[in-house]
Amino acid sequence: MLTFSAVLLTGGGSRRMGVDKATLQLAGEALWARQLRTLQGISPEEIFVSARTKPAWCPAEIHFVPDESPSRGPLDGLVATLKKVRTTHLVVLAVDLPLMTAAHLQELKAQAQSGCGVVPVRGEFFEPLSALYPATALALALESLASQDVSLQTLIKKLLAAKLLRRHEITDEEQMFYRNANSPAEFSALAQAPANL
Repeated sequence: MLTFSAVLLTGGGSRRMGVDKATLQLAGEALWARQLRTLQGISPEEIFVSARTKPAWCPAEIHFVPDESPSRGPLDGLVATLKKVRTTHLVVLAVDLPLMTAAHLQELKAQAQSGCGVVPVRGEFFEPLSALYPATALALALESLASQDVSLQTLIKKLLAAKLLRRHEITDEEQMFYRNANSPAEFSALAQAPANL
């Protein structure tokens, strides 16, 4: 029987954006609230928020998982959360992917298998911040965190080789779900996209 936890990754420095991405408003809703609502839509057994320090906006009922100091990027948040999960799989969603839908995450969940998660891919570029990881990915993730290469792209390749992940080829219709924003101009363009409400 597969069980699922979920984590909202919010640990980025937002240097190009100039403000905390999580607090940006899209359709009158802060990104952090929008993304938590999306994760709640897939009915996980528990939801975590991962960040360097606990955000002021983090709801009391949500489990906060801090990065270890000094943070080495999103791999740190993934490892810290995998250490906490009590389920077979972890659904990861970045705060700056606001066009992602619960329905699409459900489709990814349906492709998960015992001991094997799902990573969306375009060509040879993986989308590790909107993927499903088996709890058993922790060992390889810890190895990567202890190495000089903390790239999630590298970790994904290792997990695929170990058959702990399977690929989901992103279709043309699904491209919009994976649009993110790293600058004010990119966010303005993203805000013009059709709402996923």
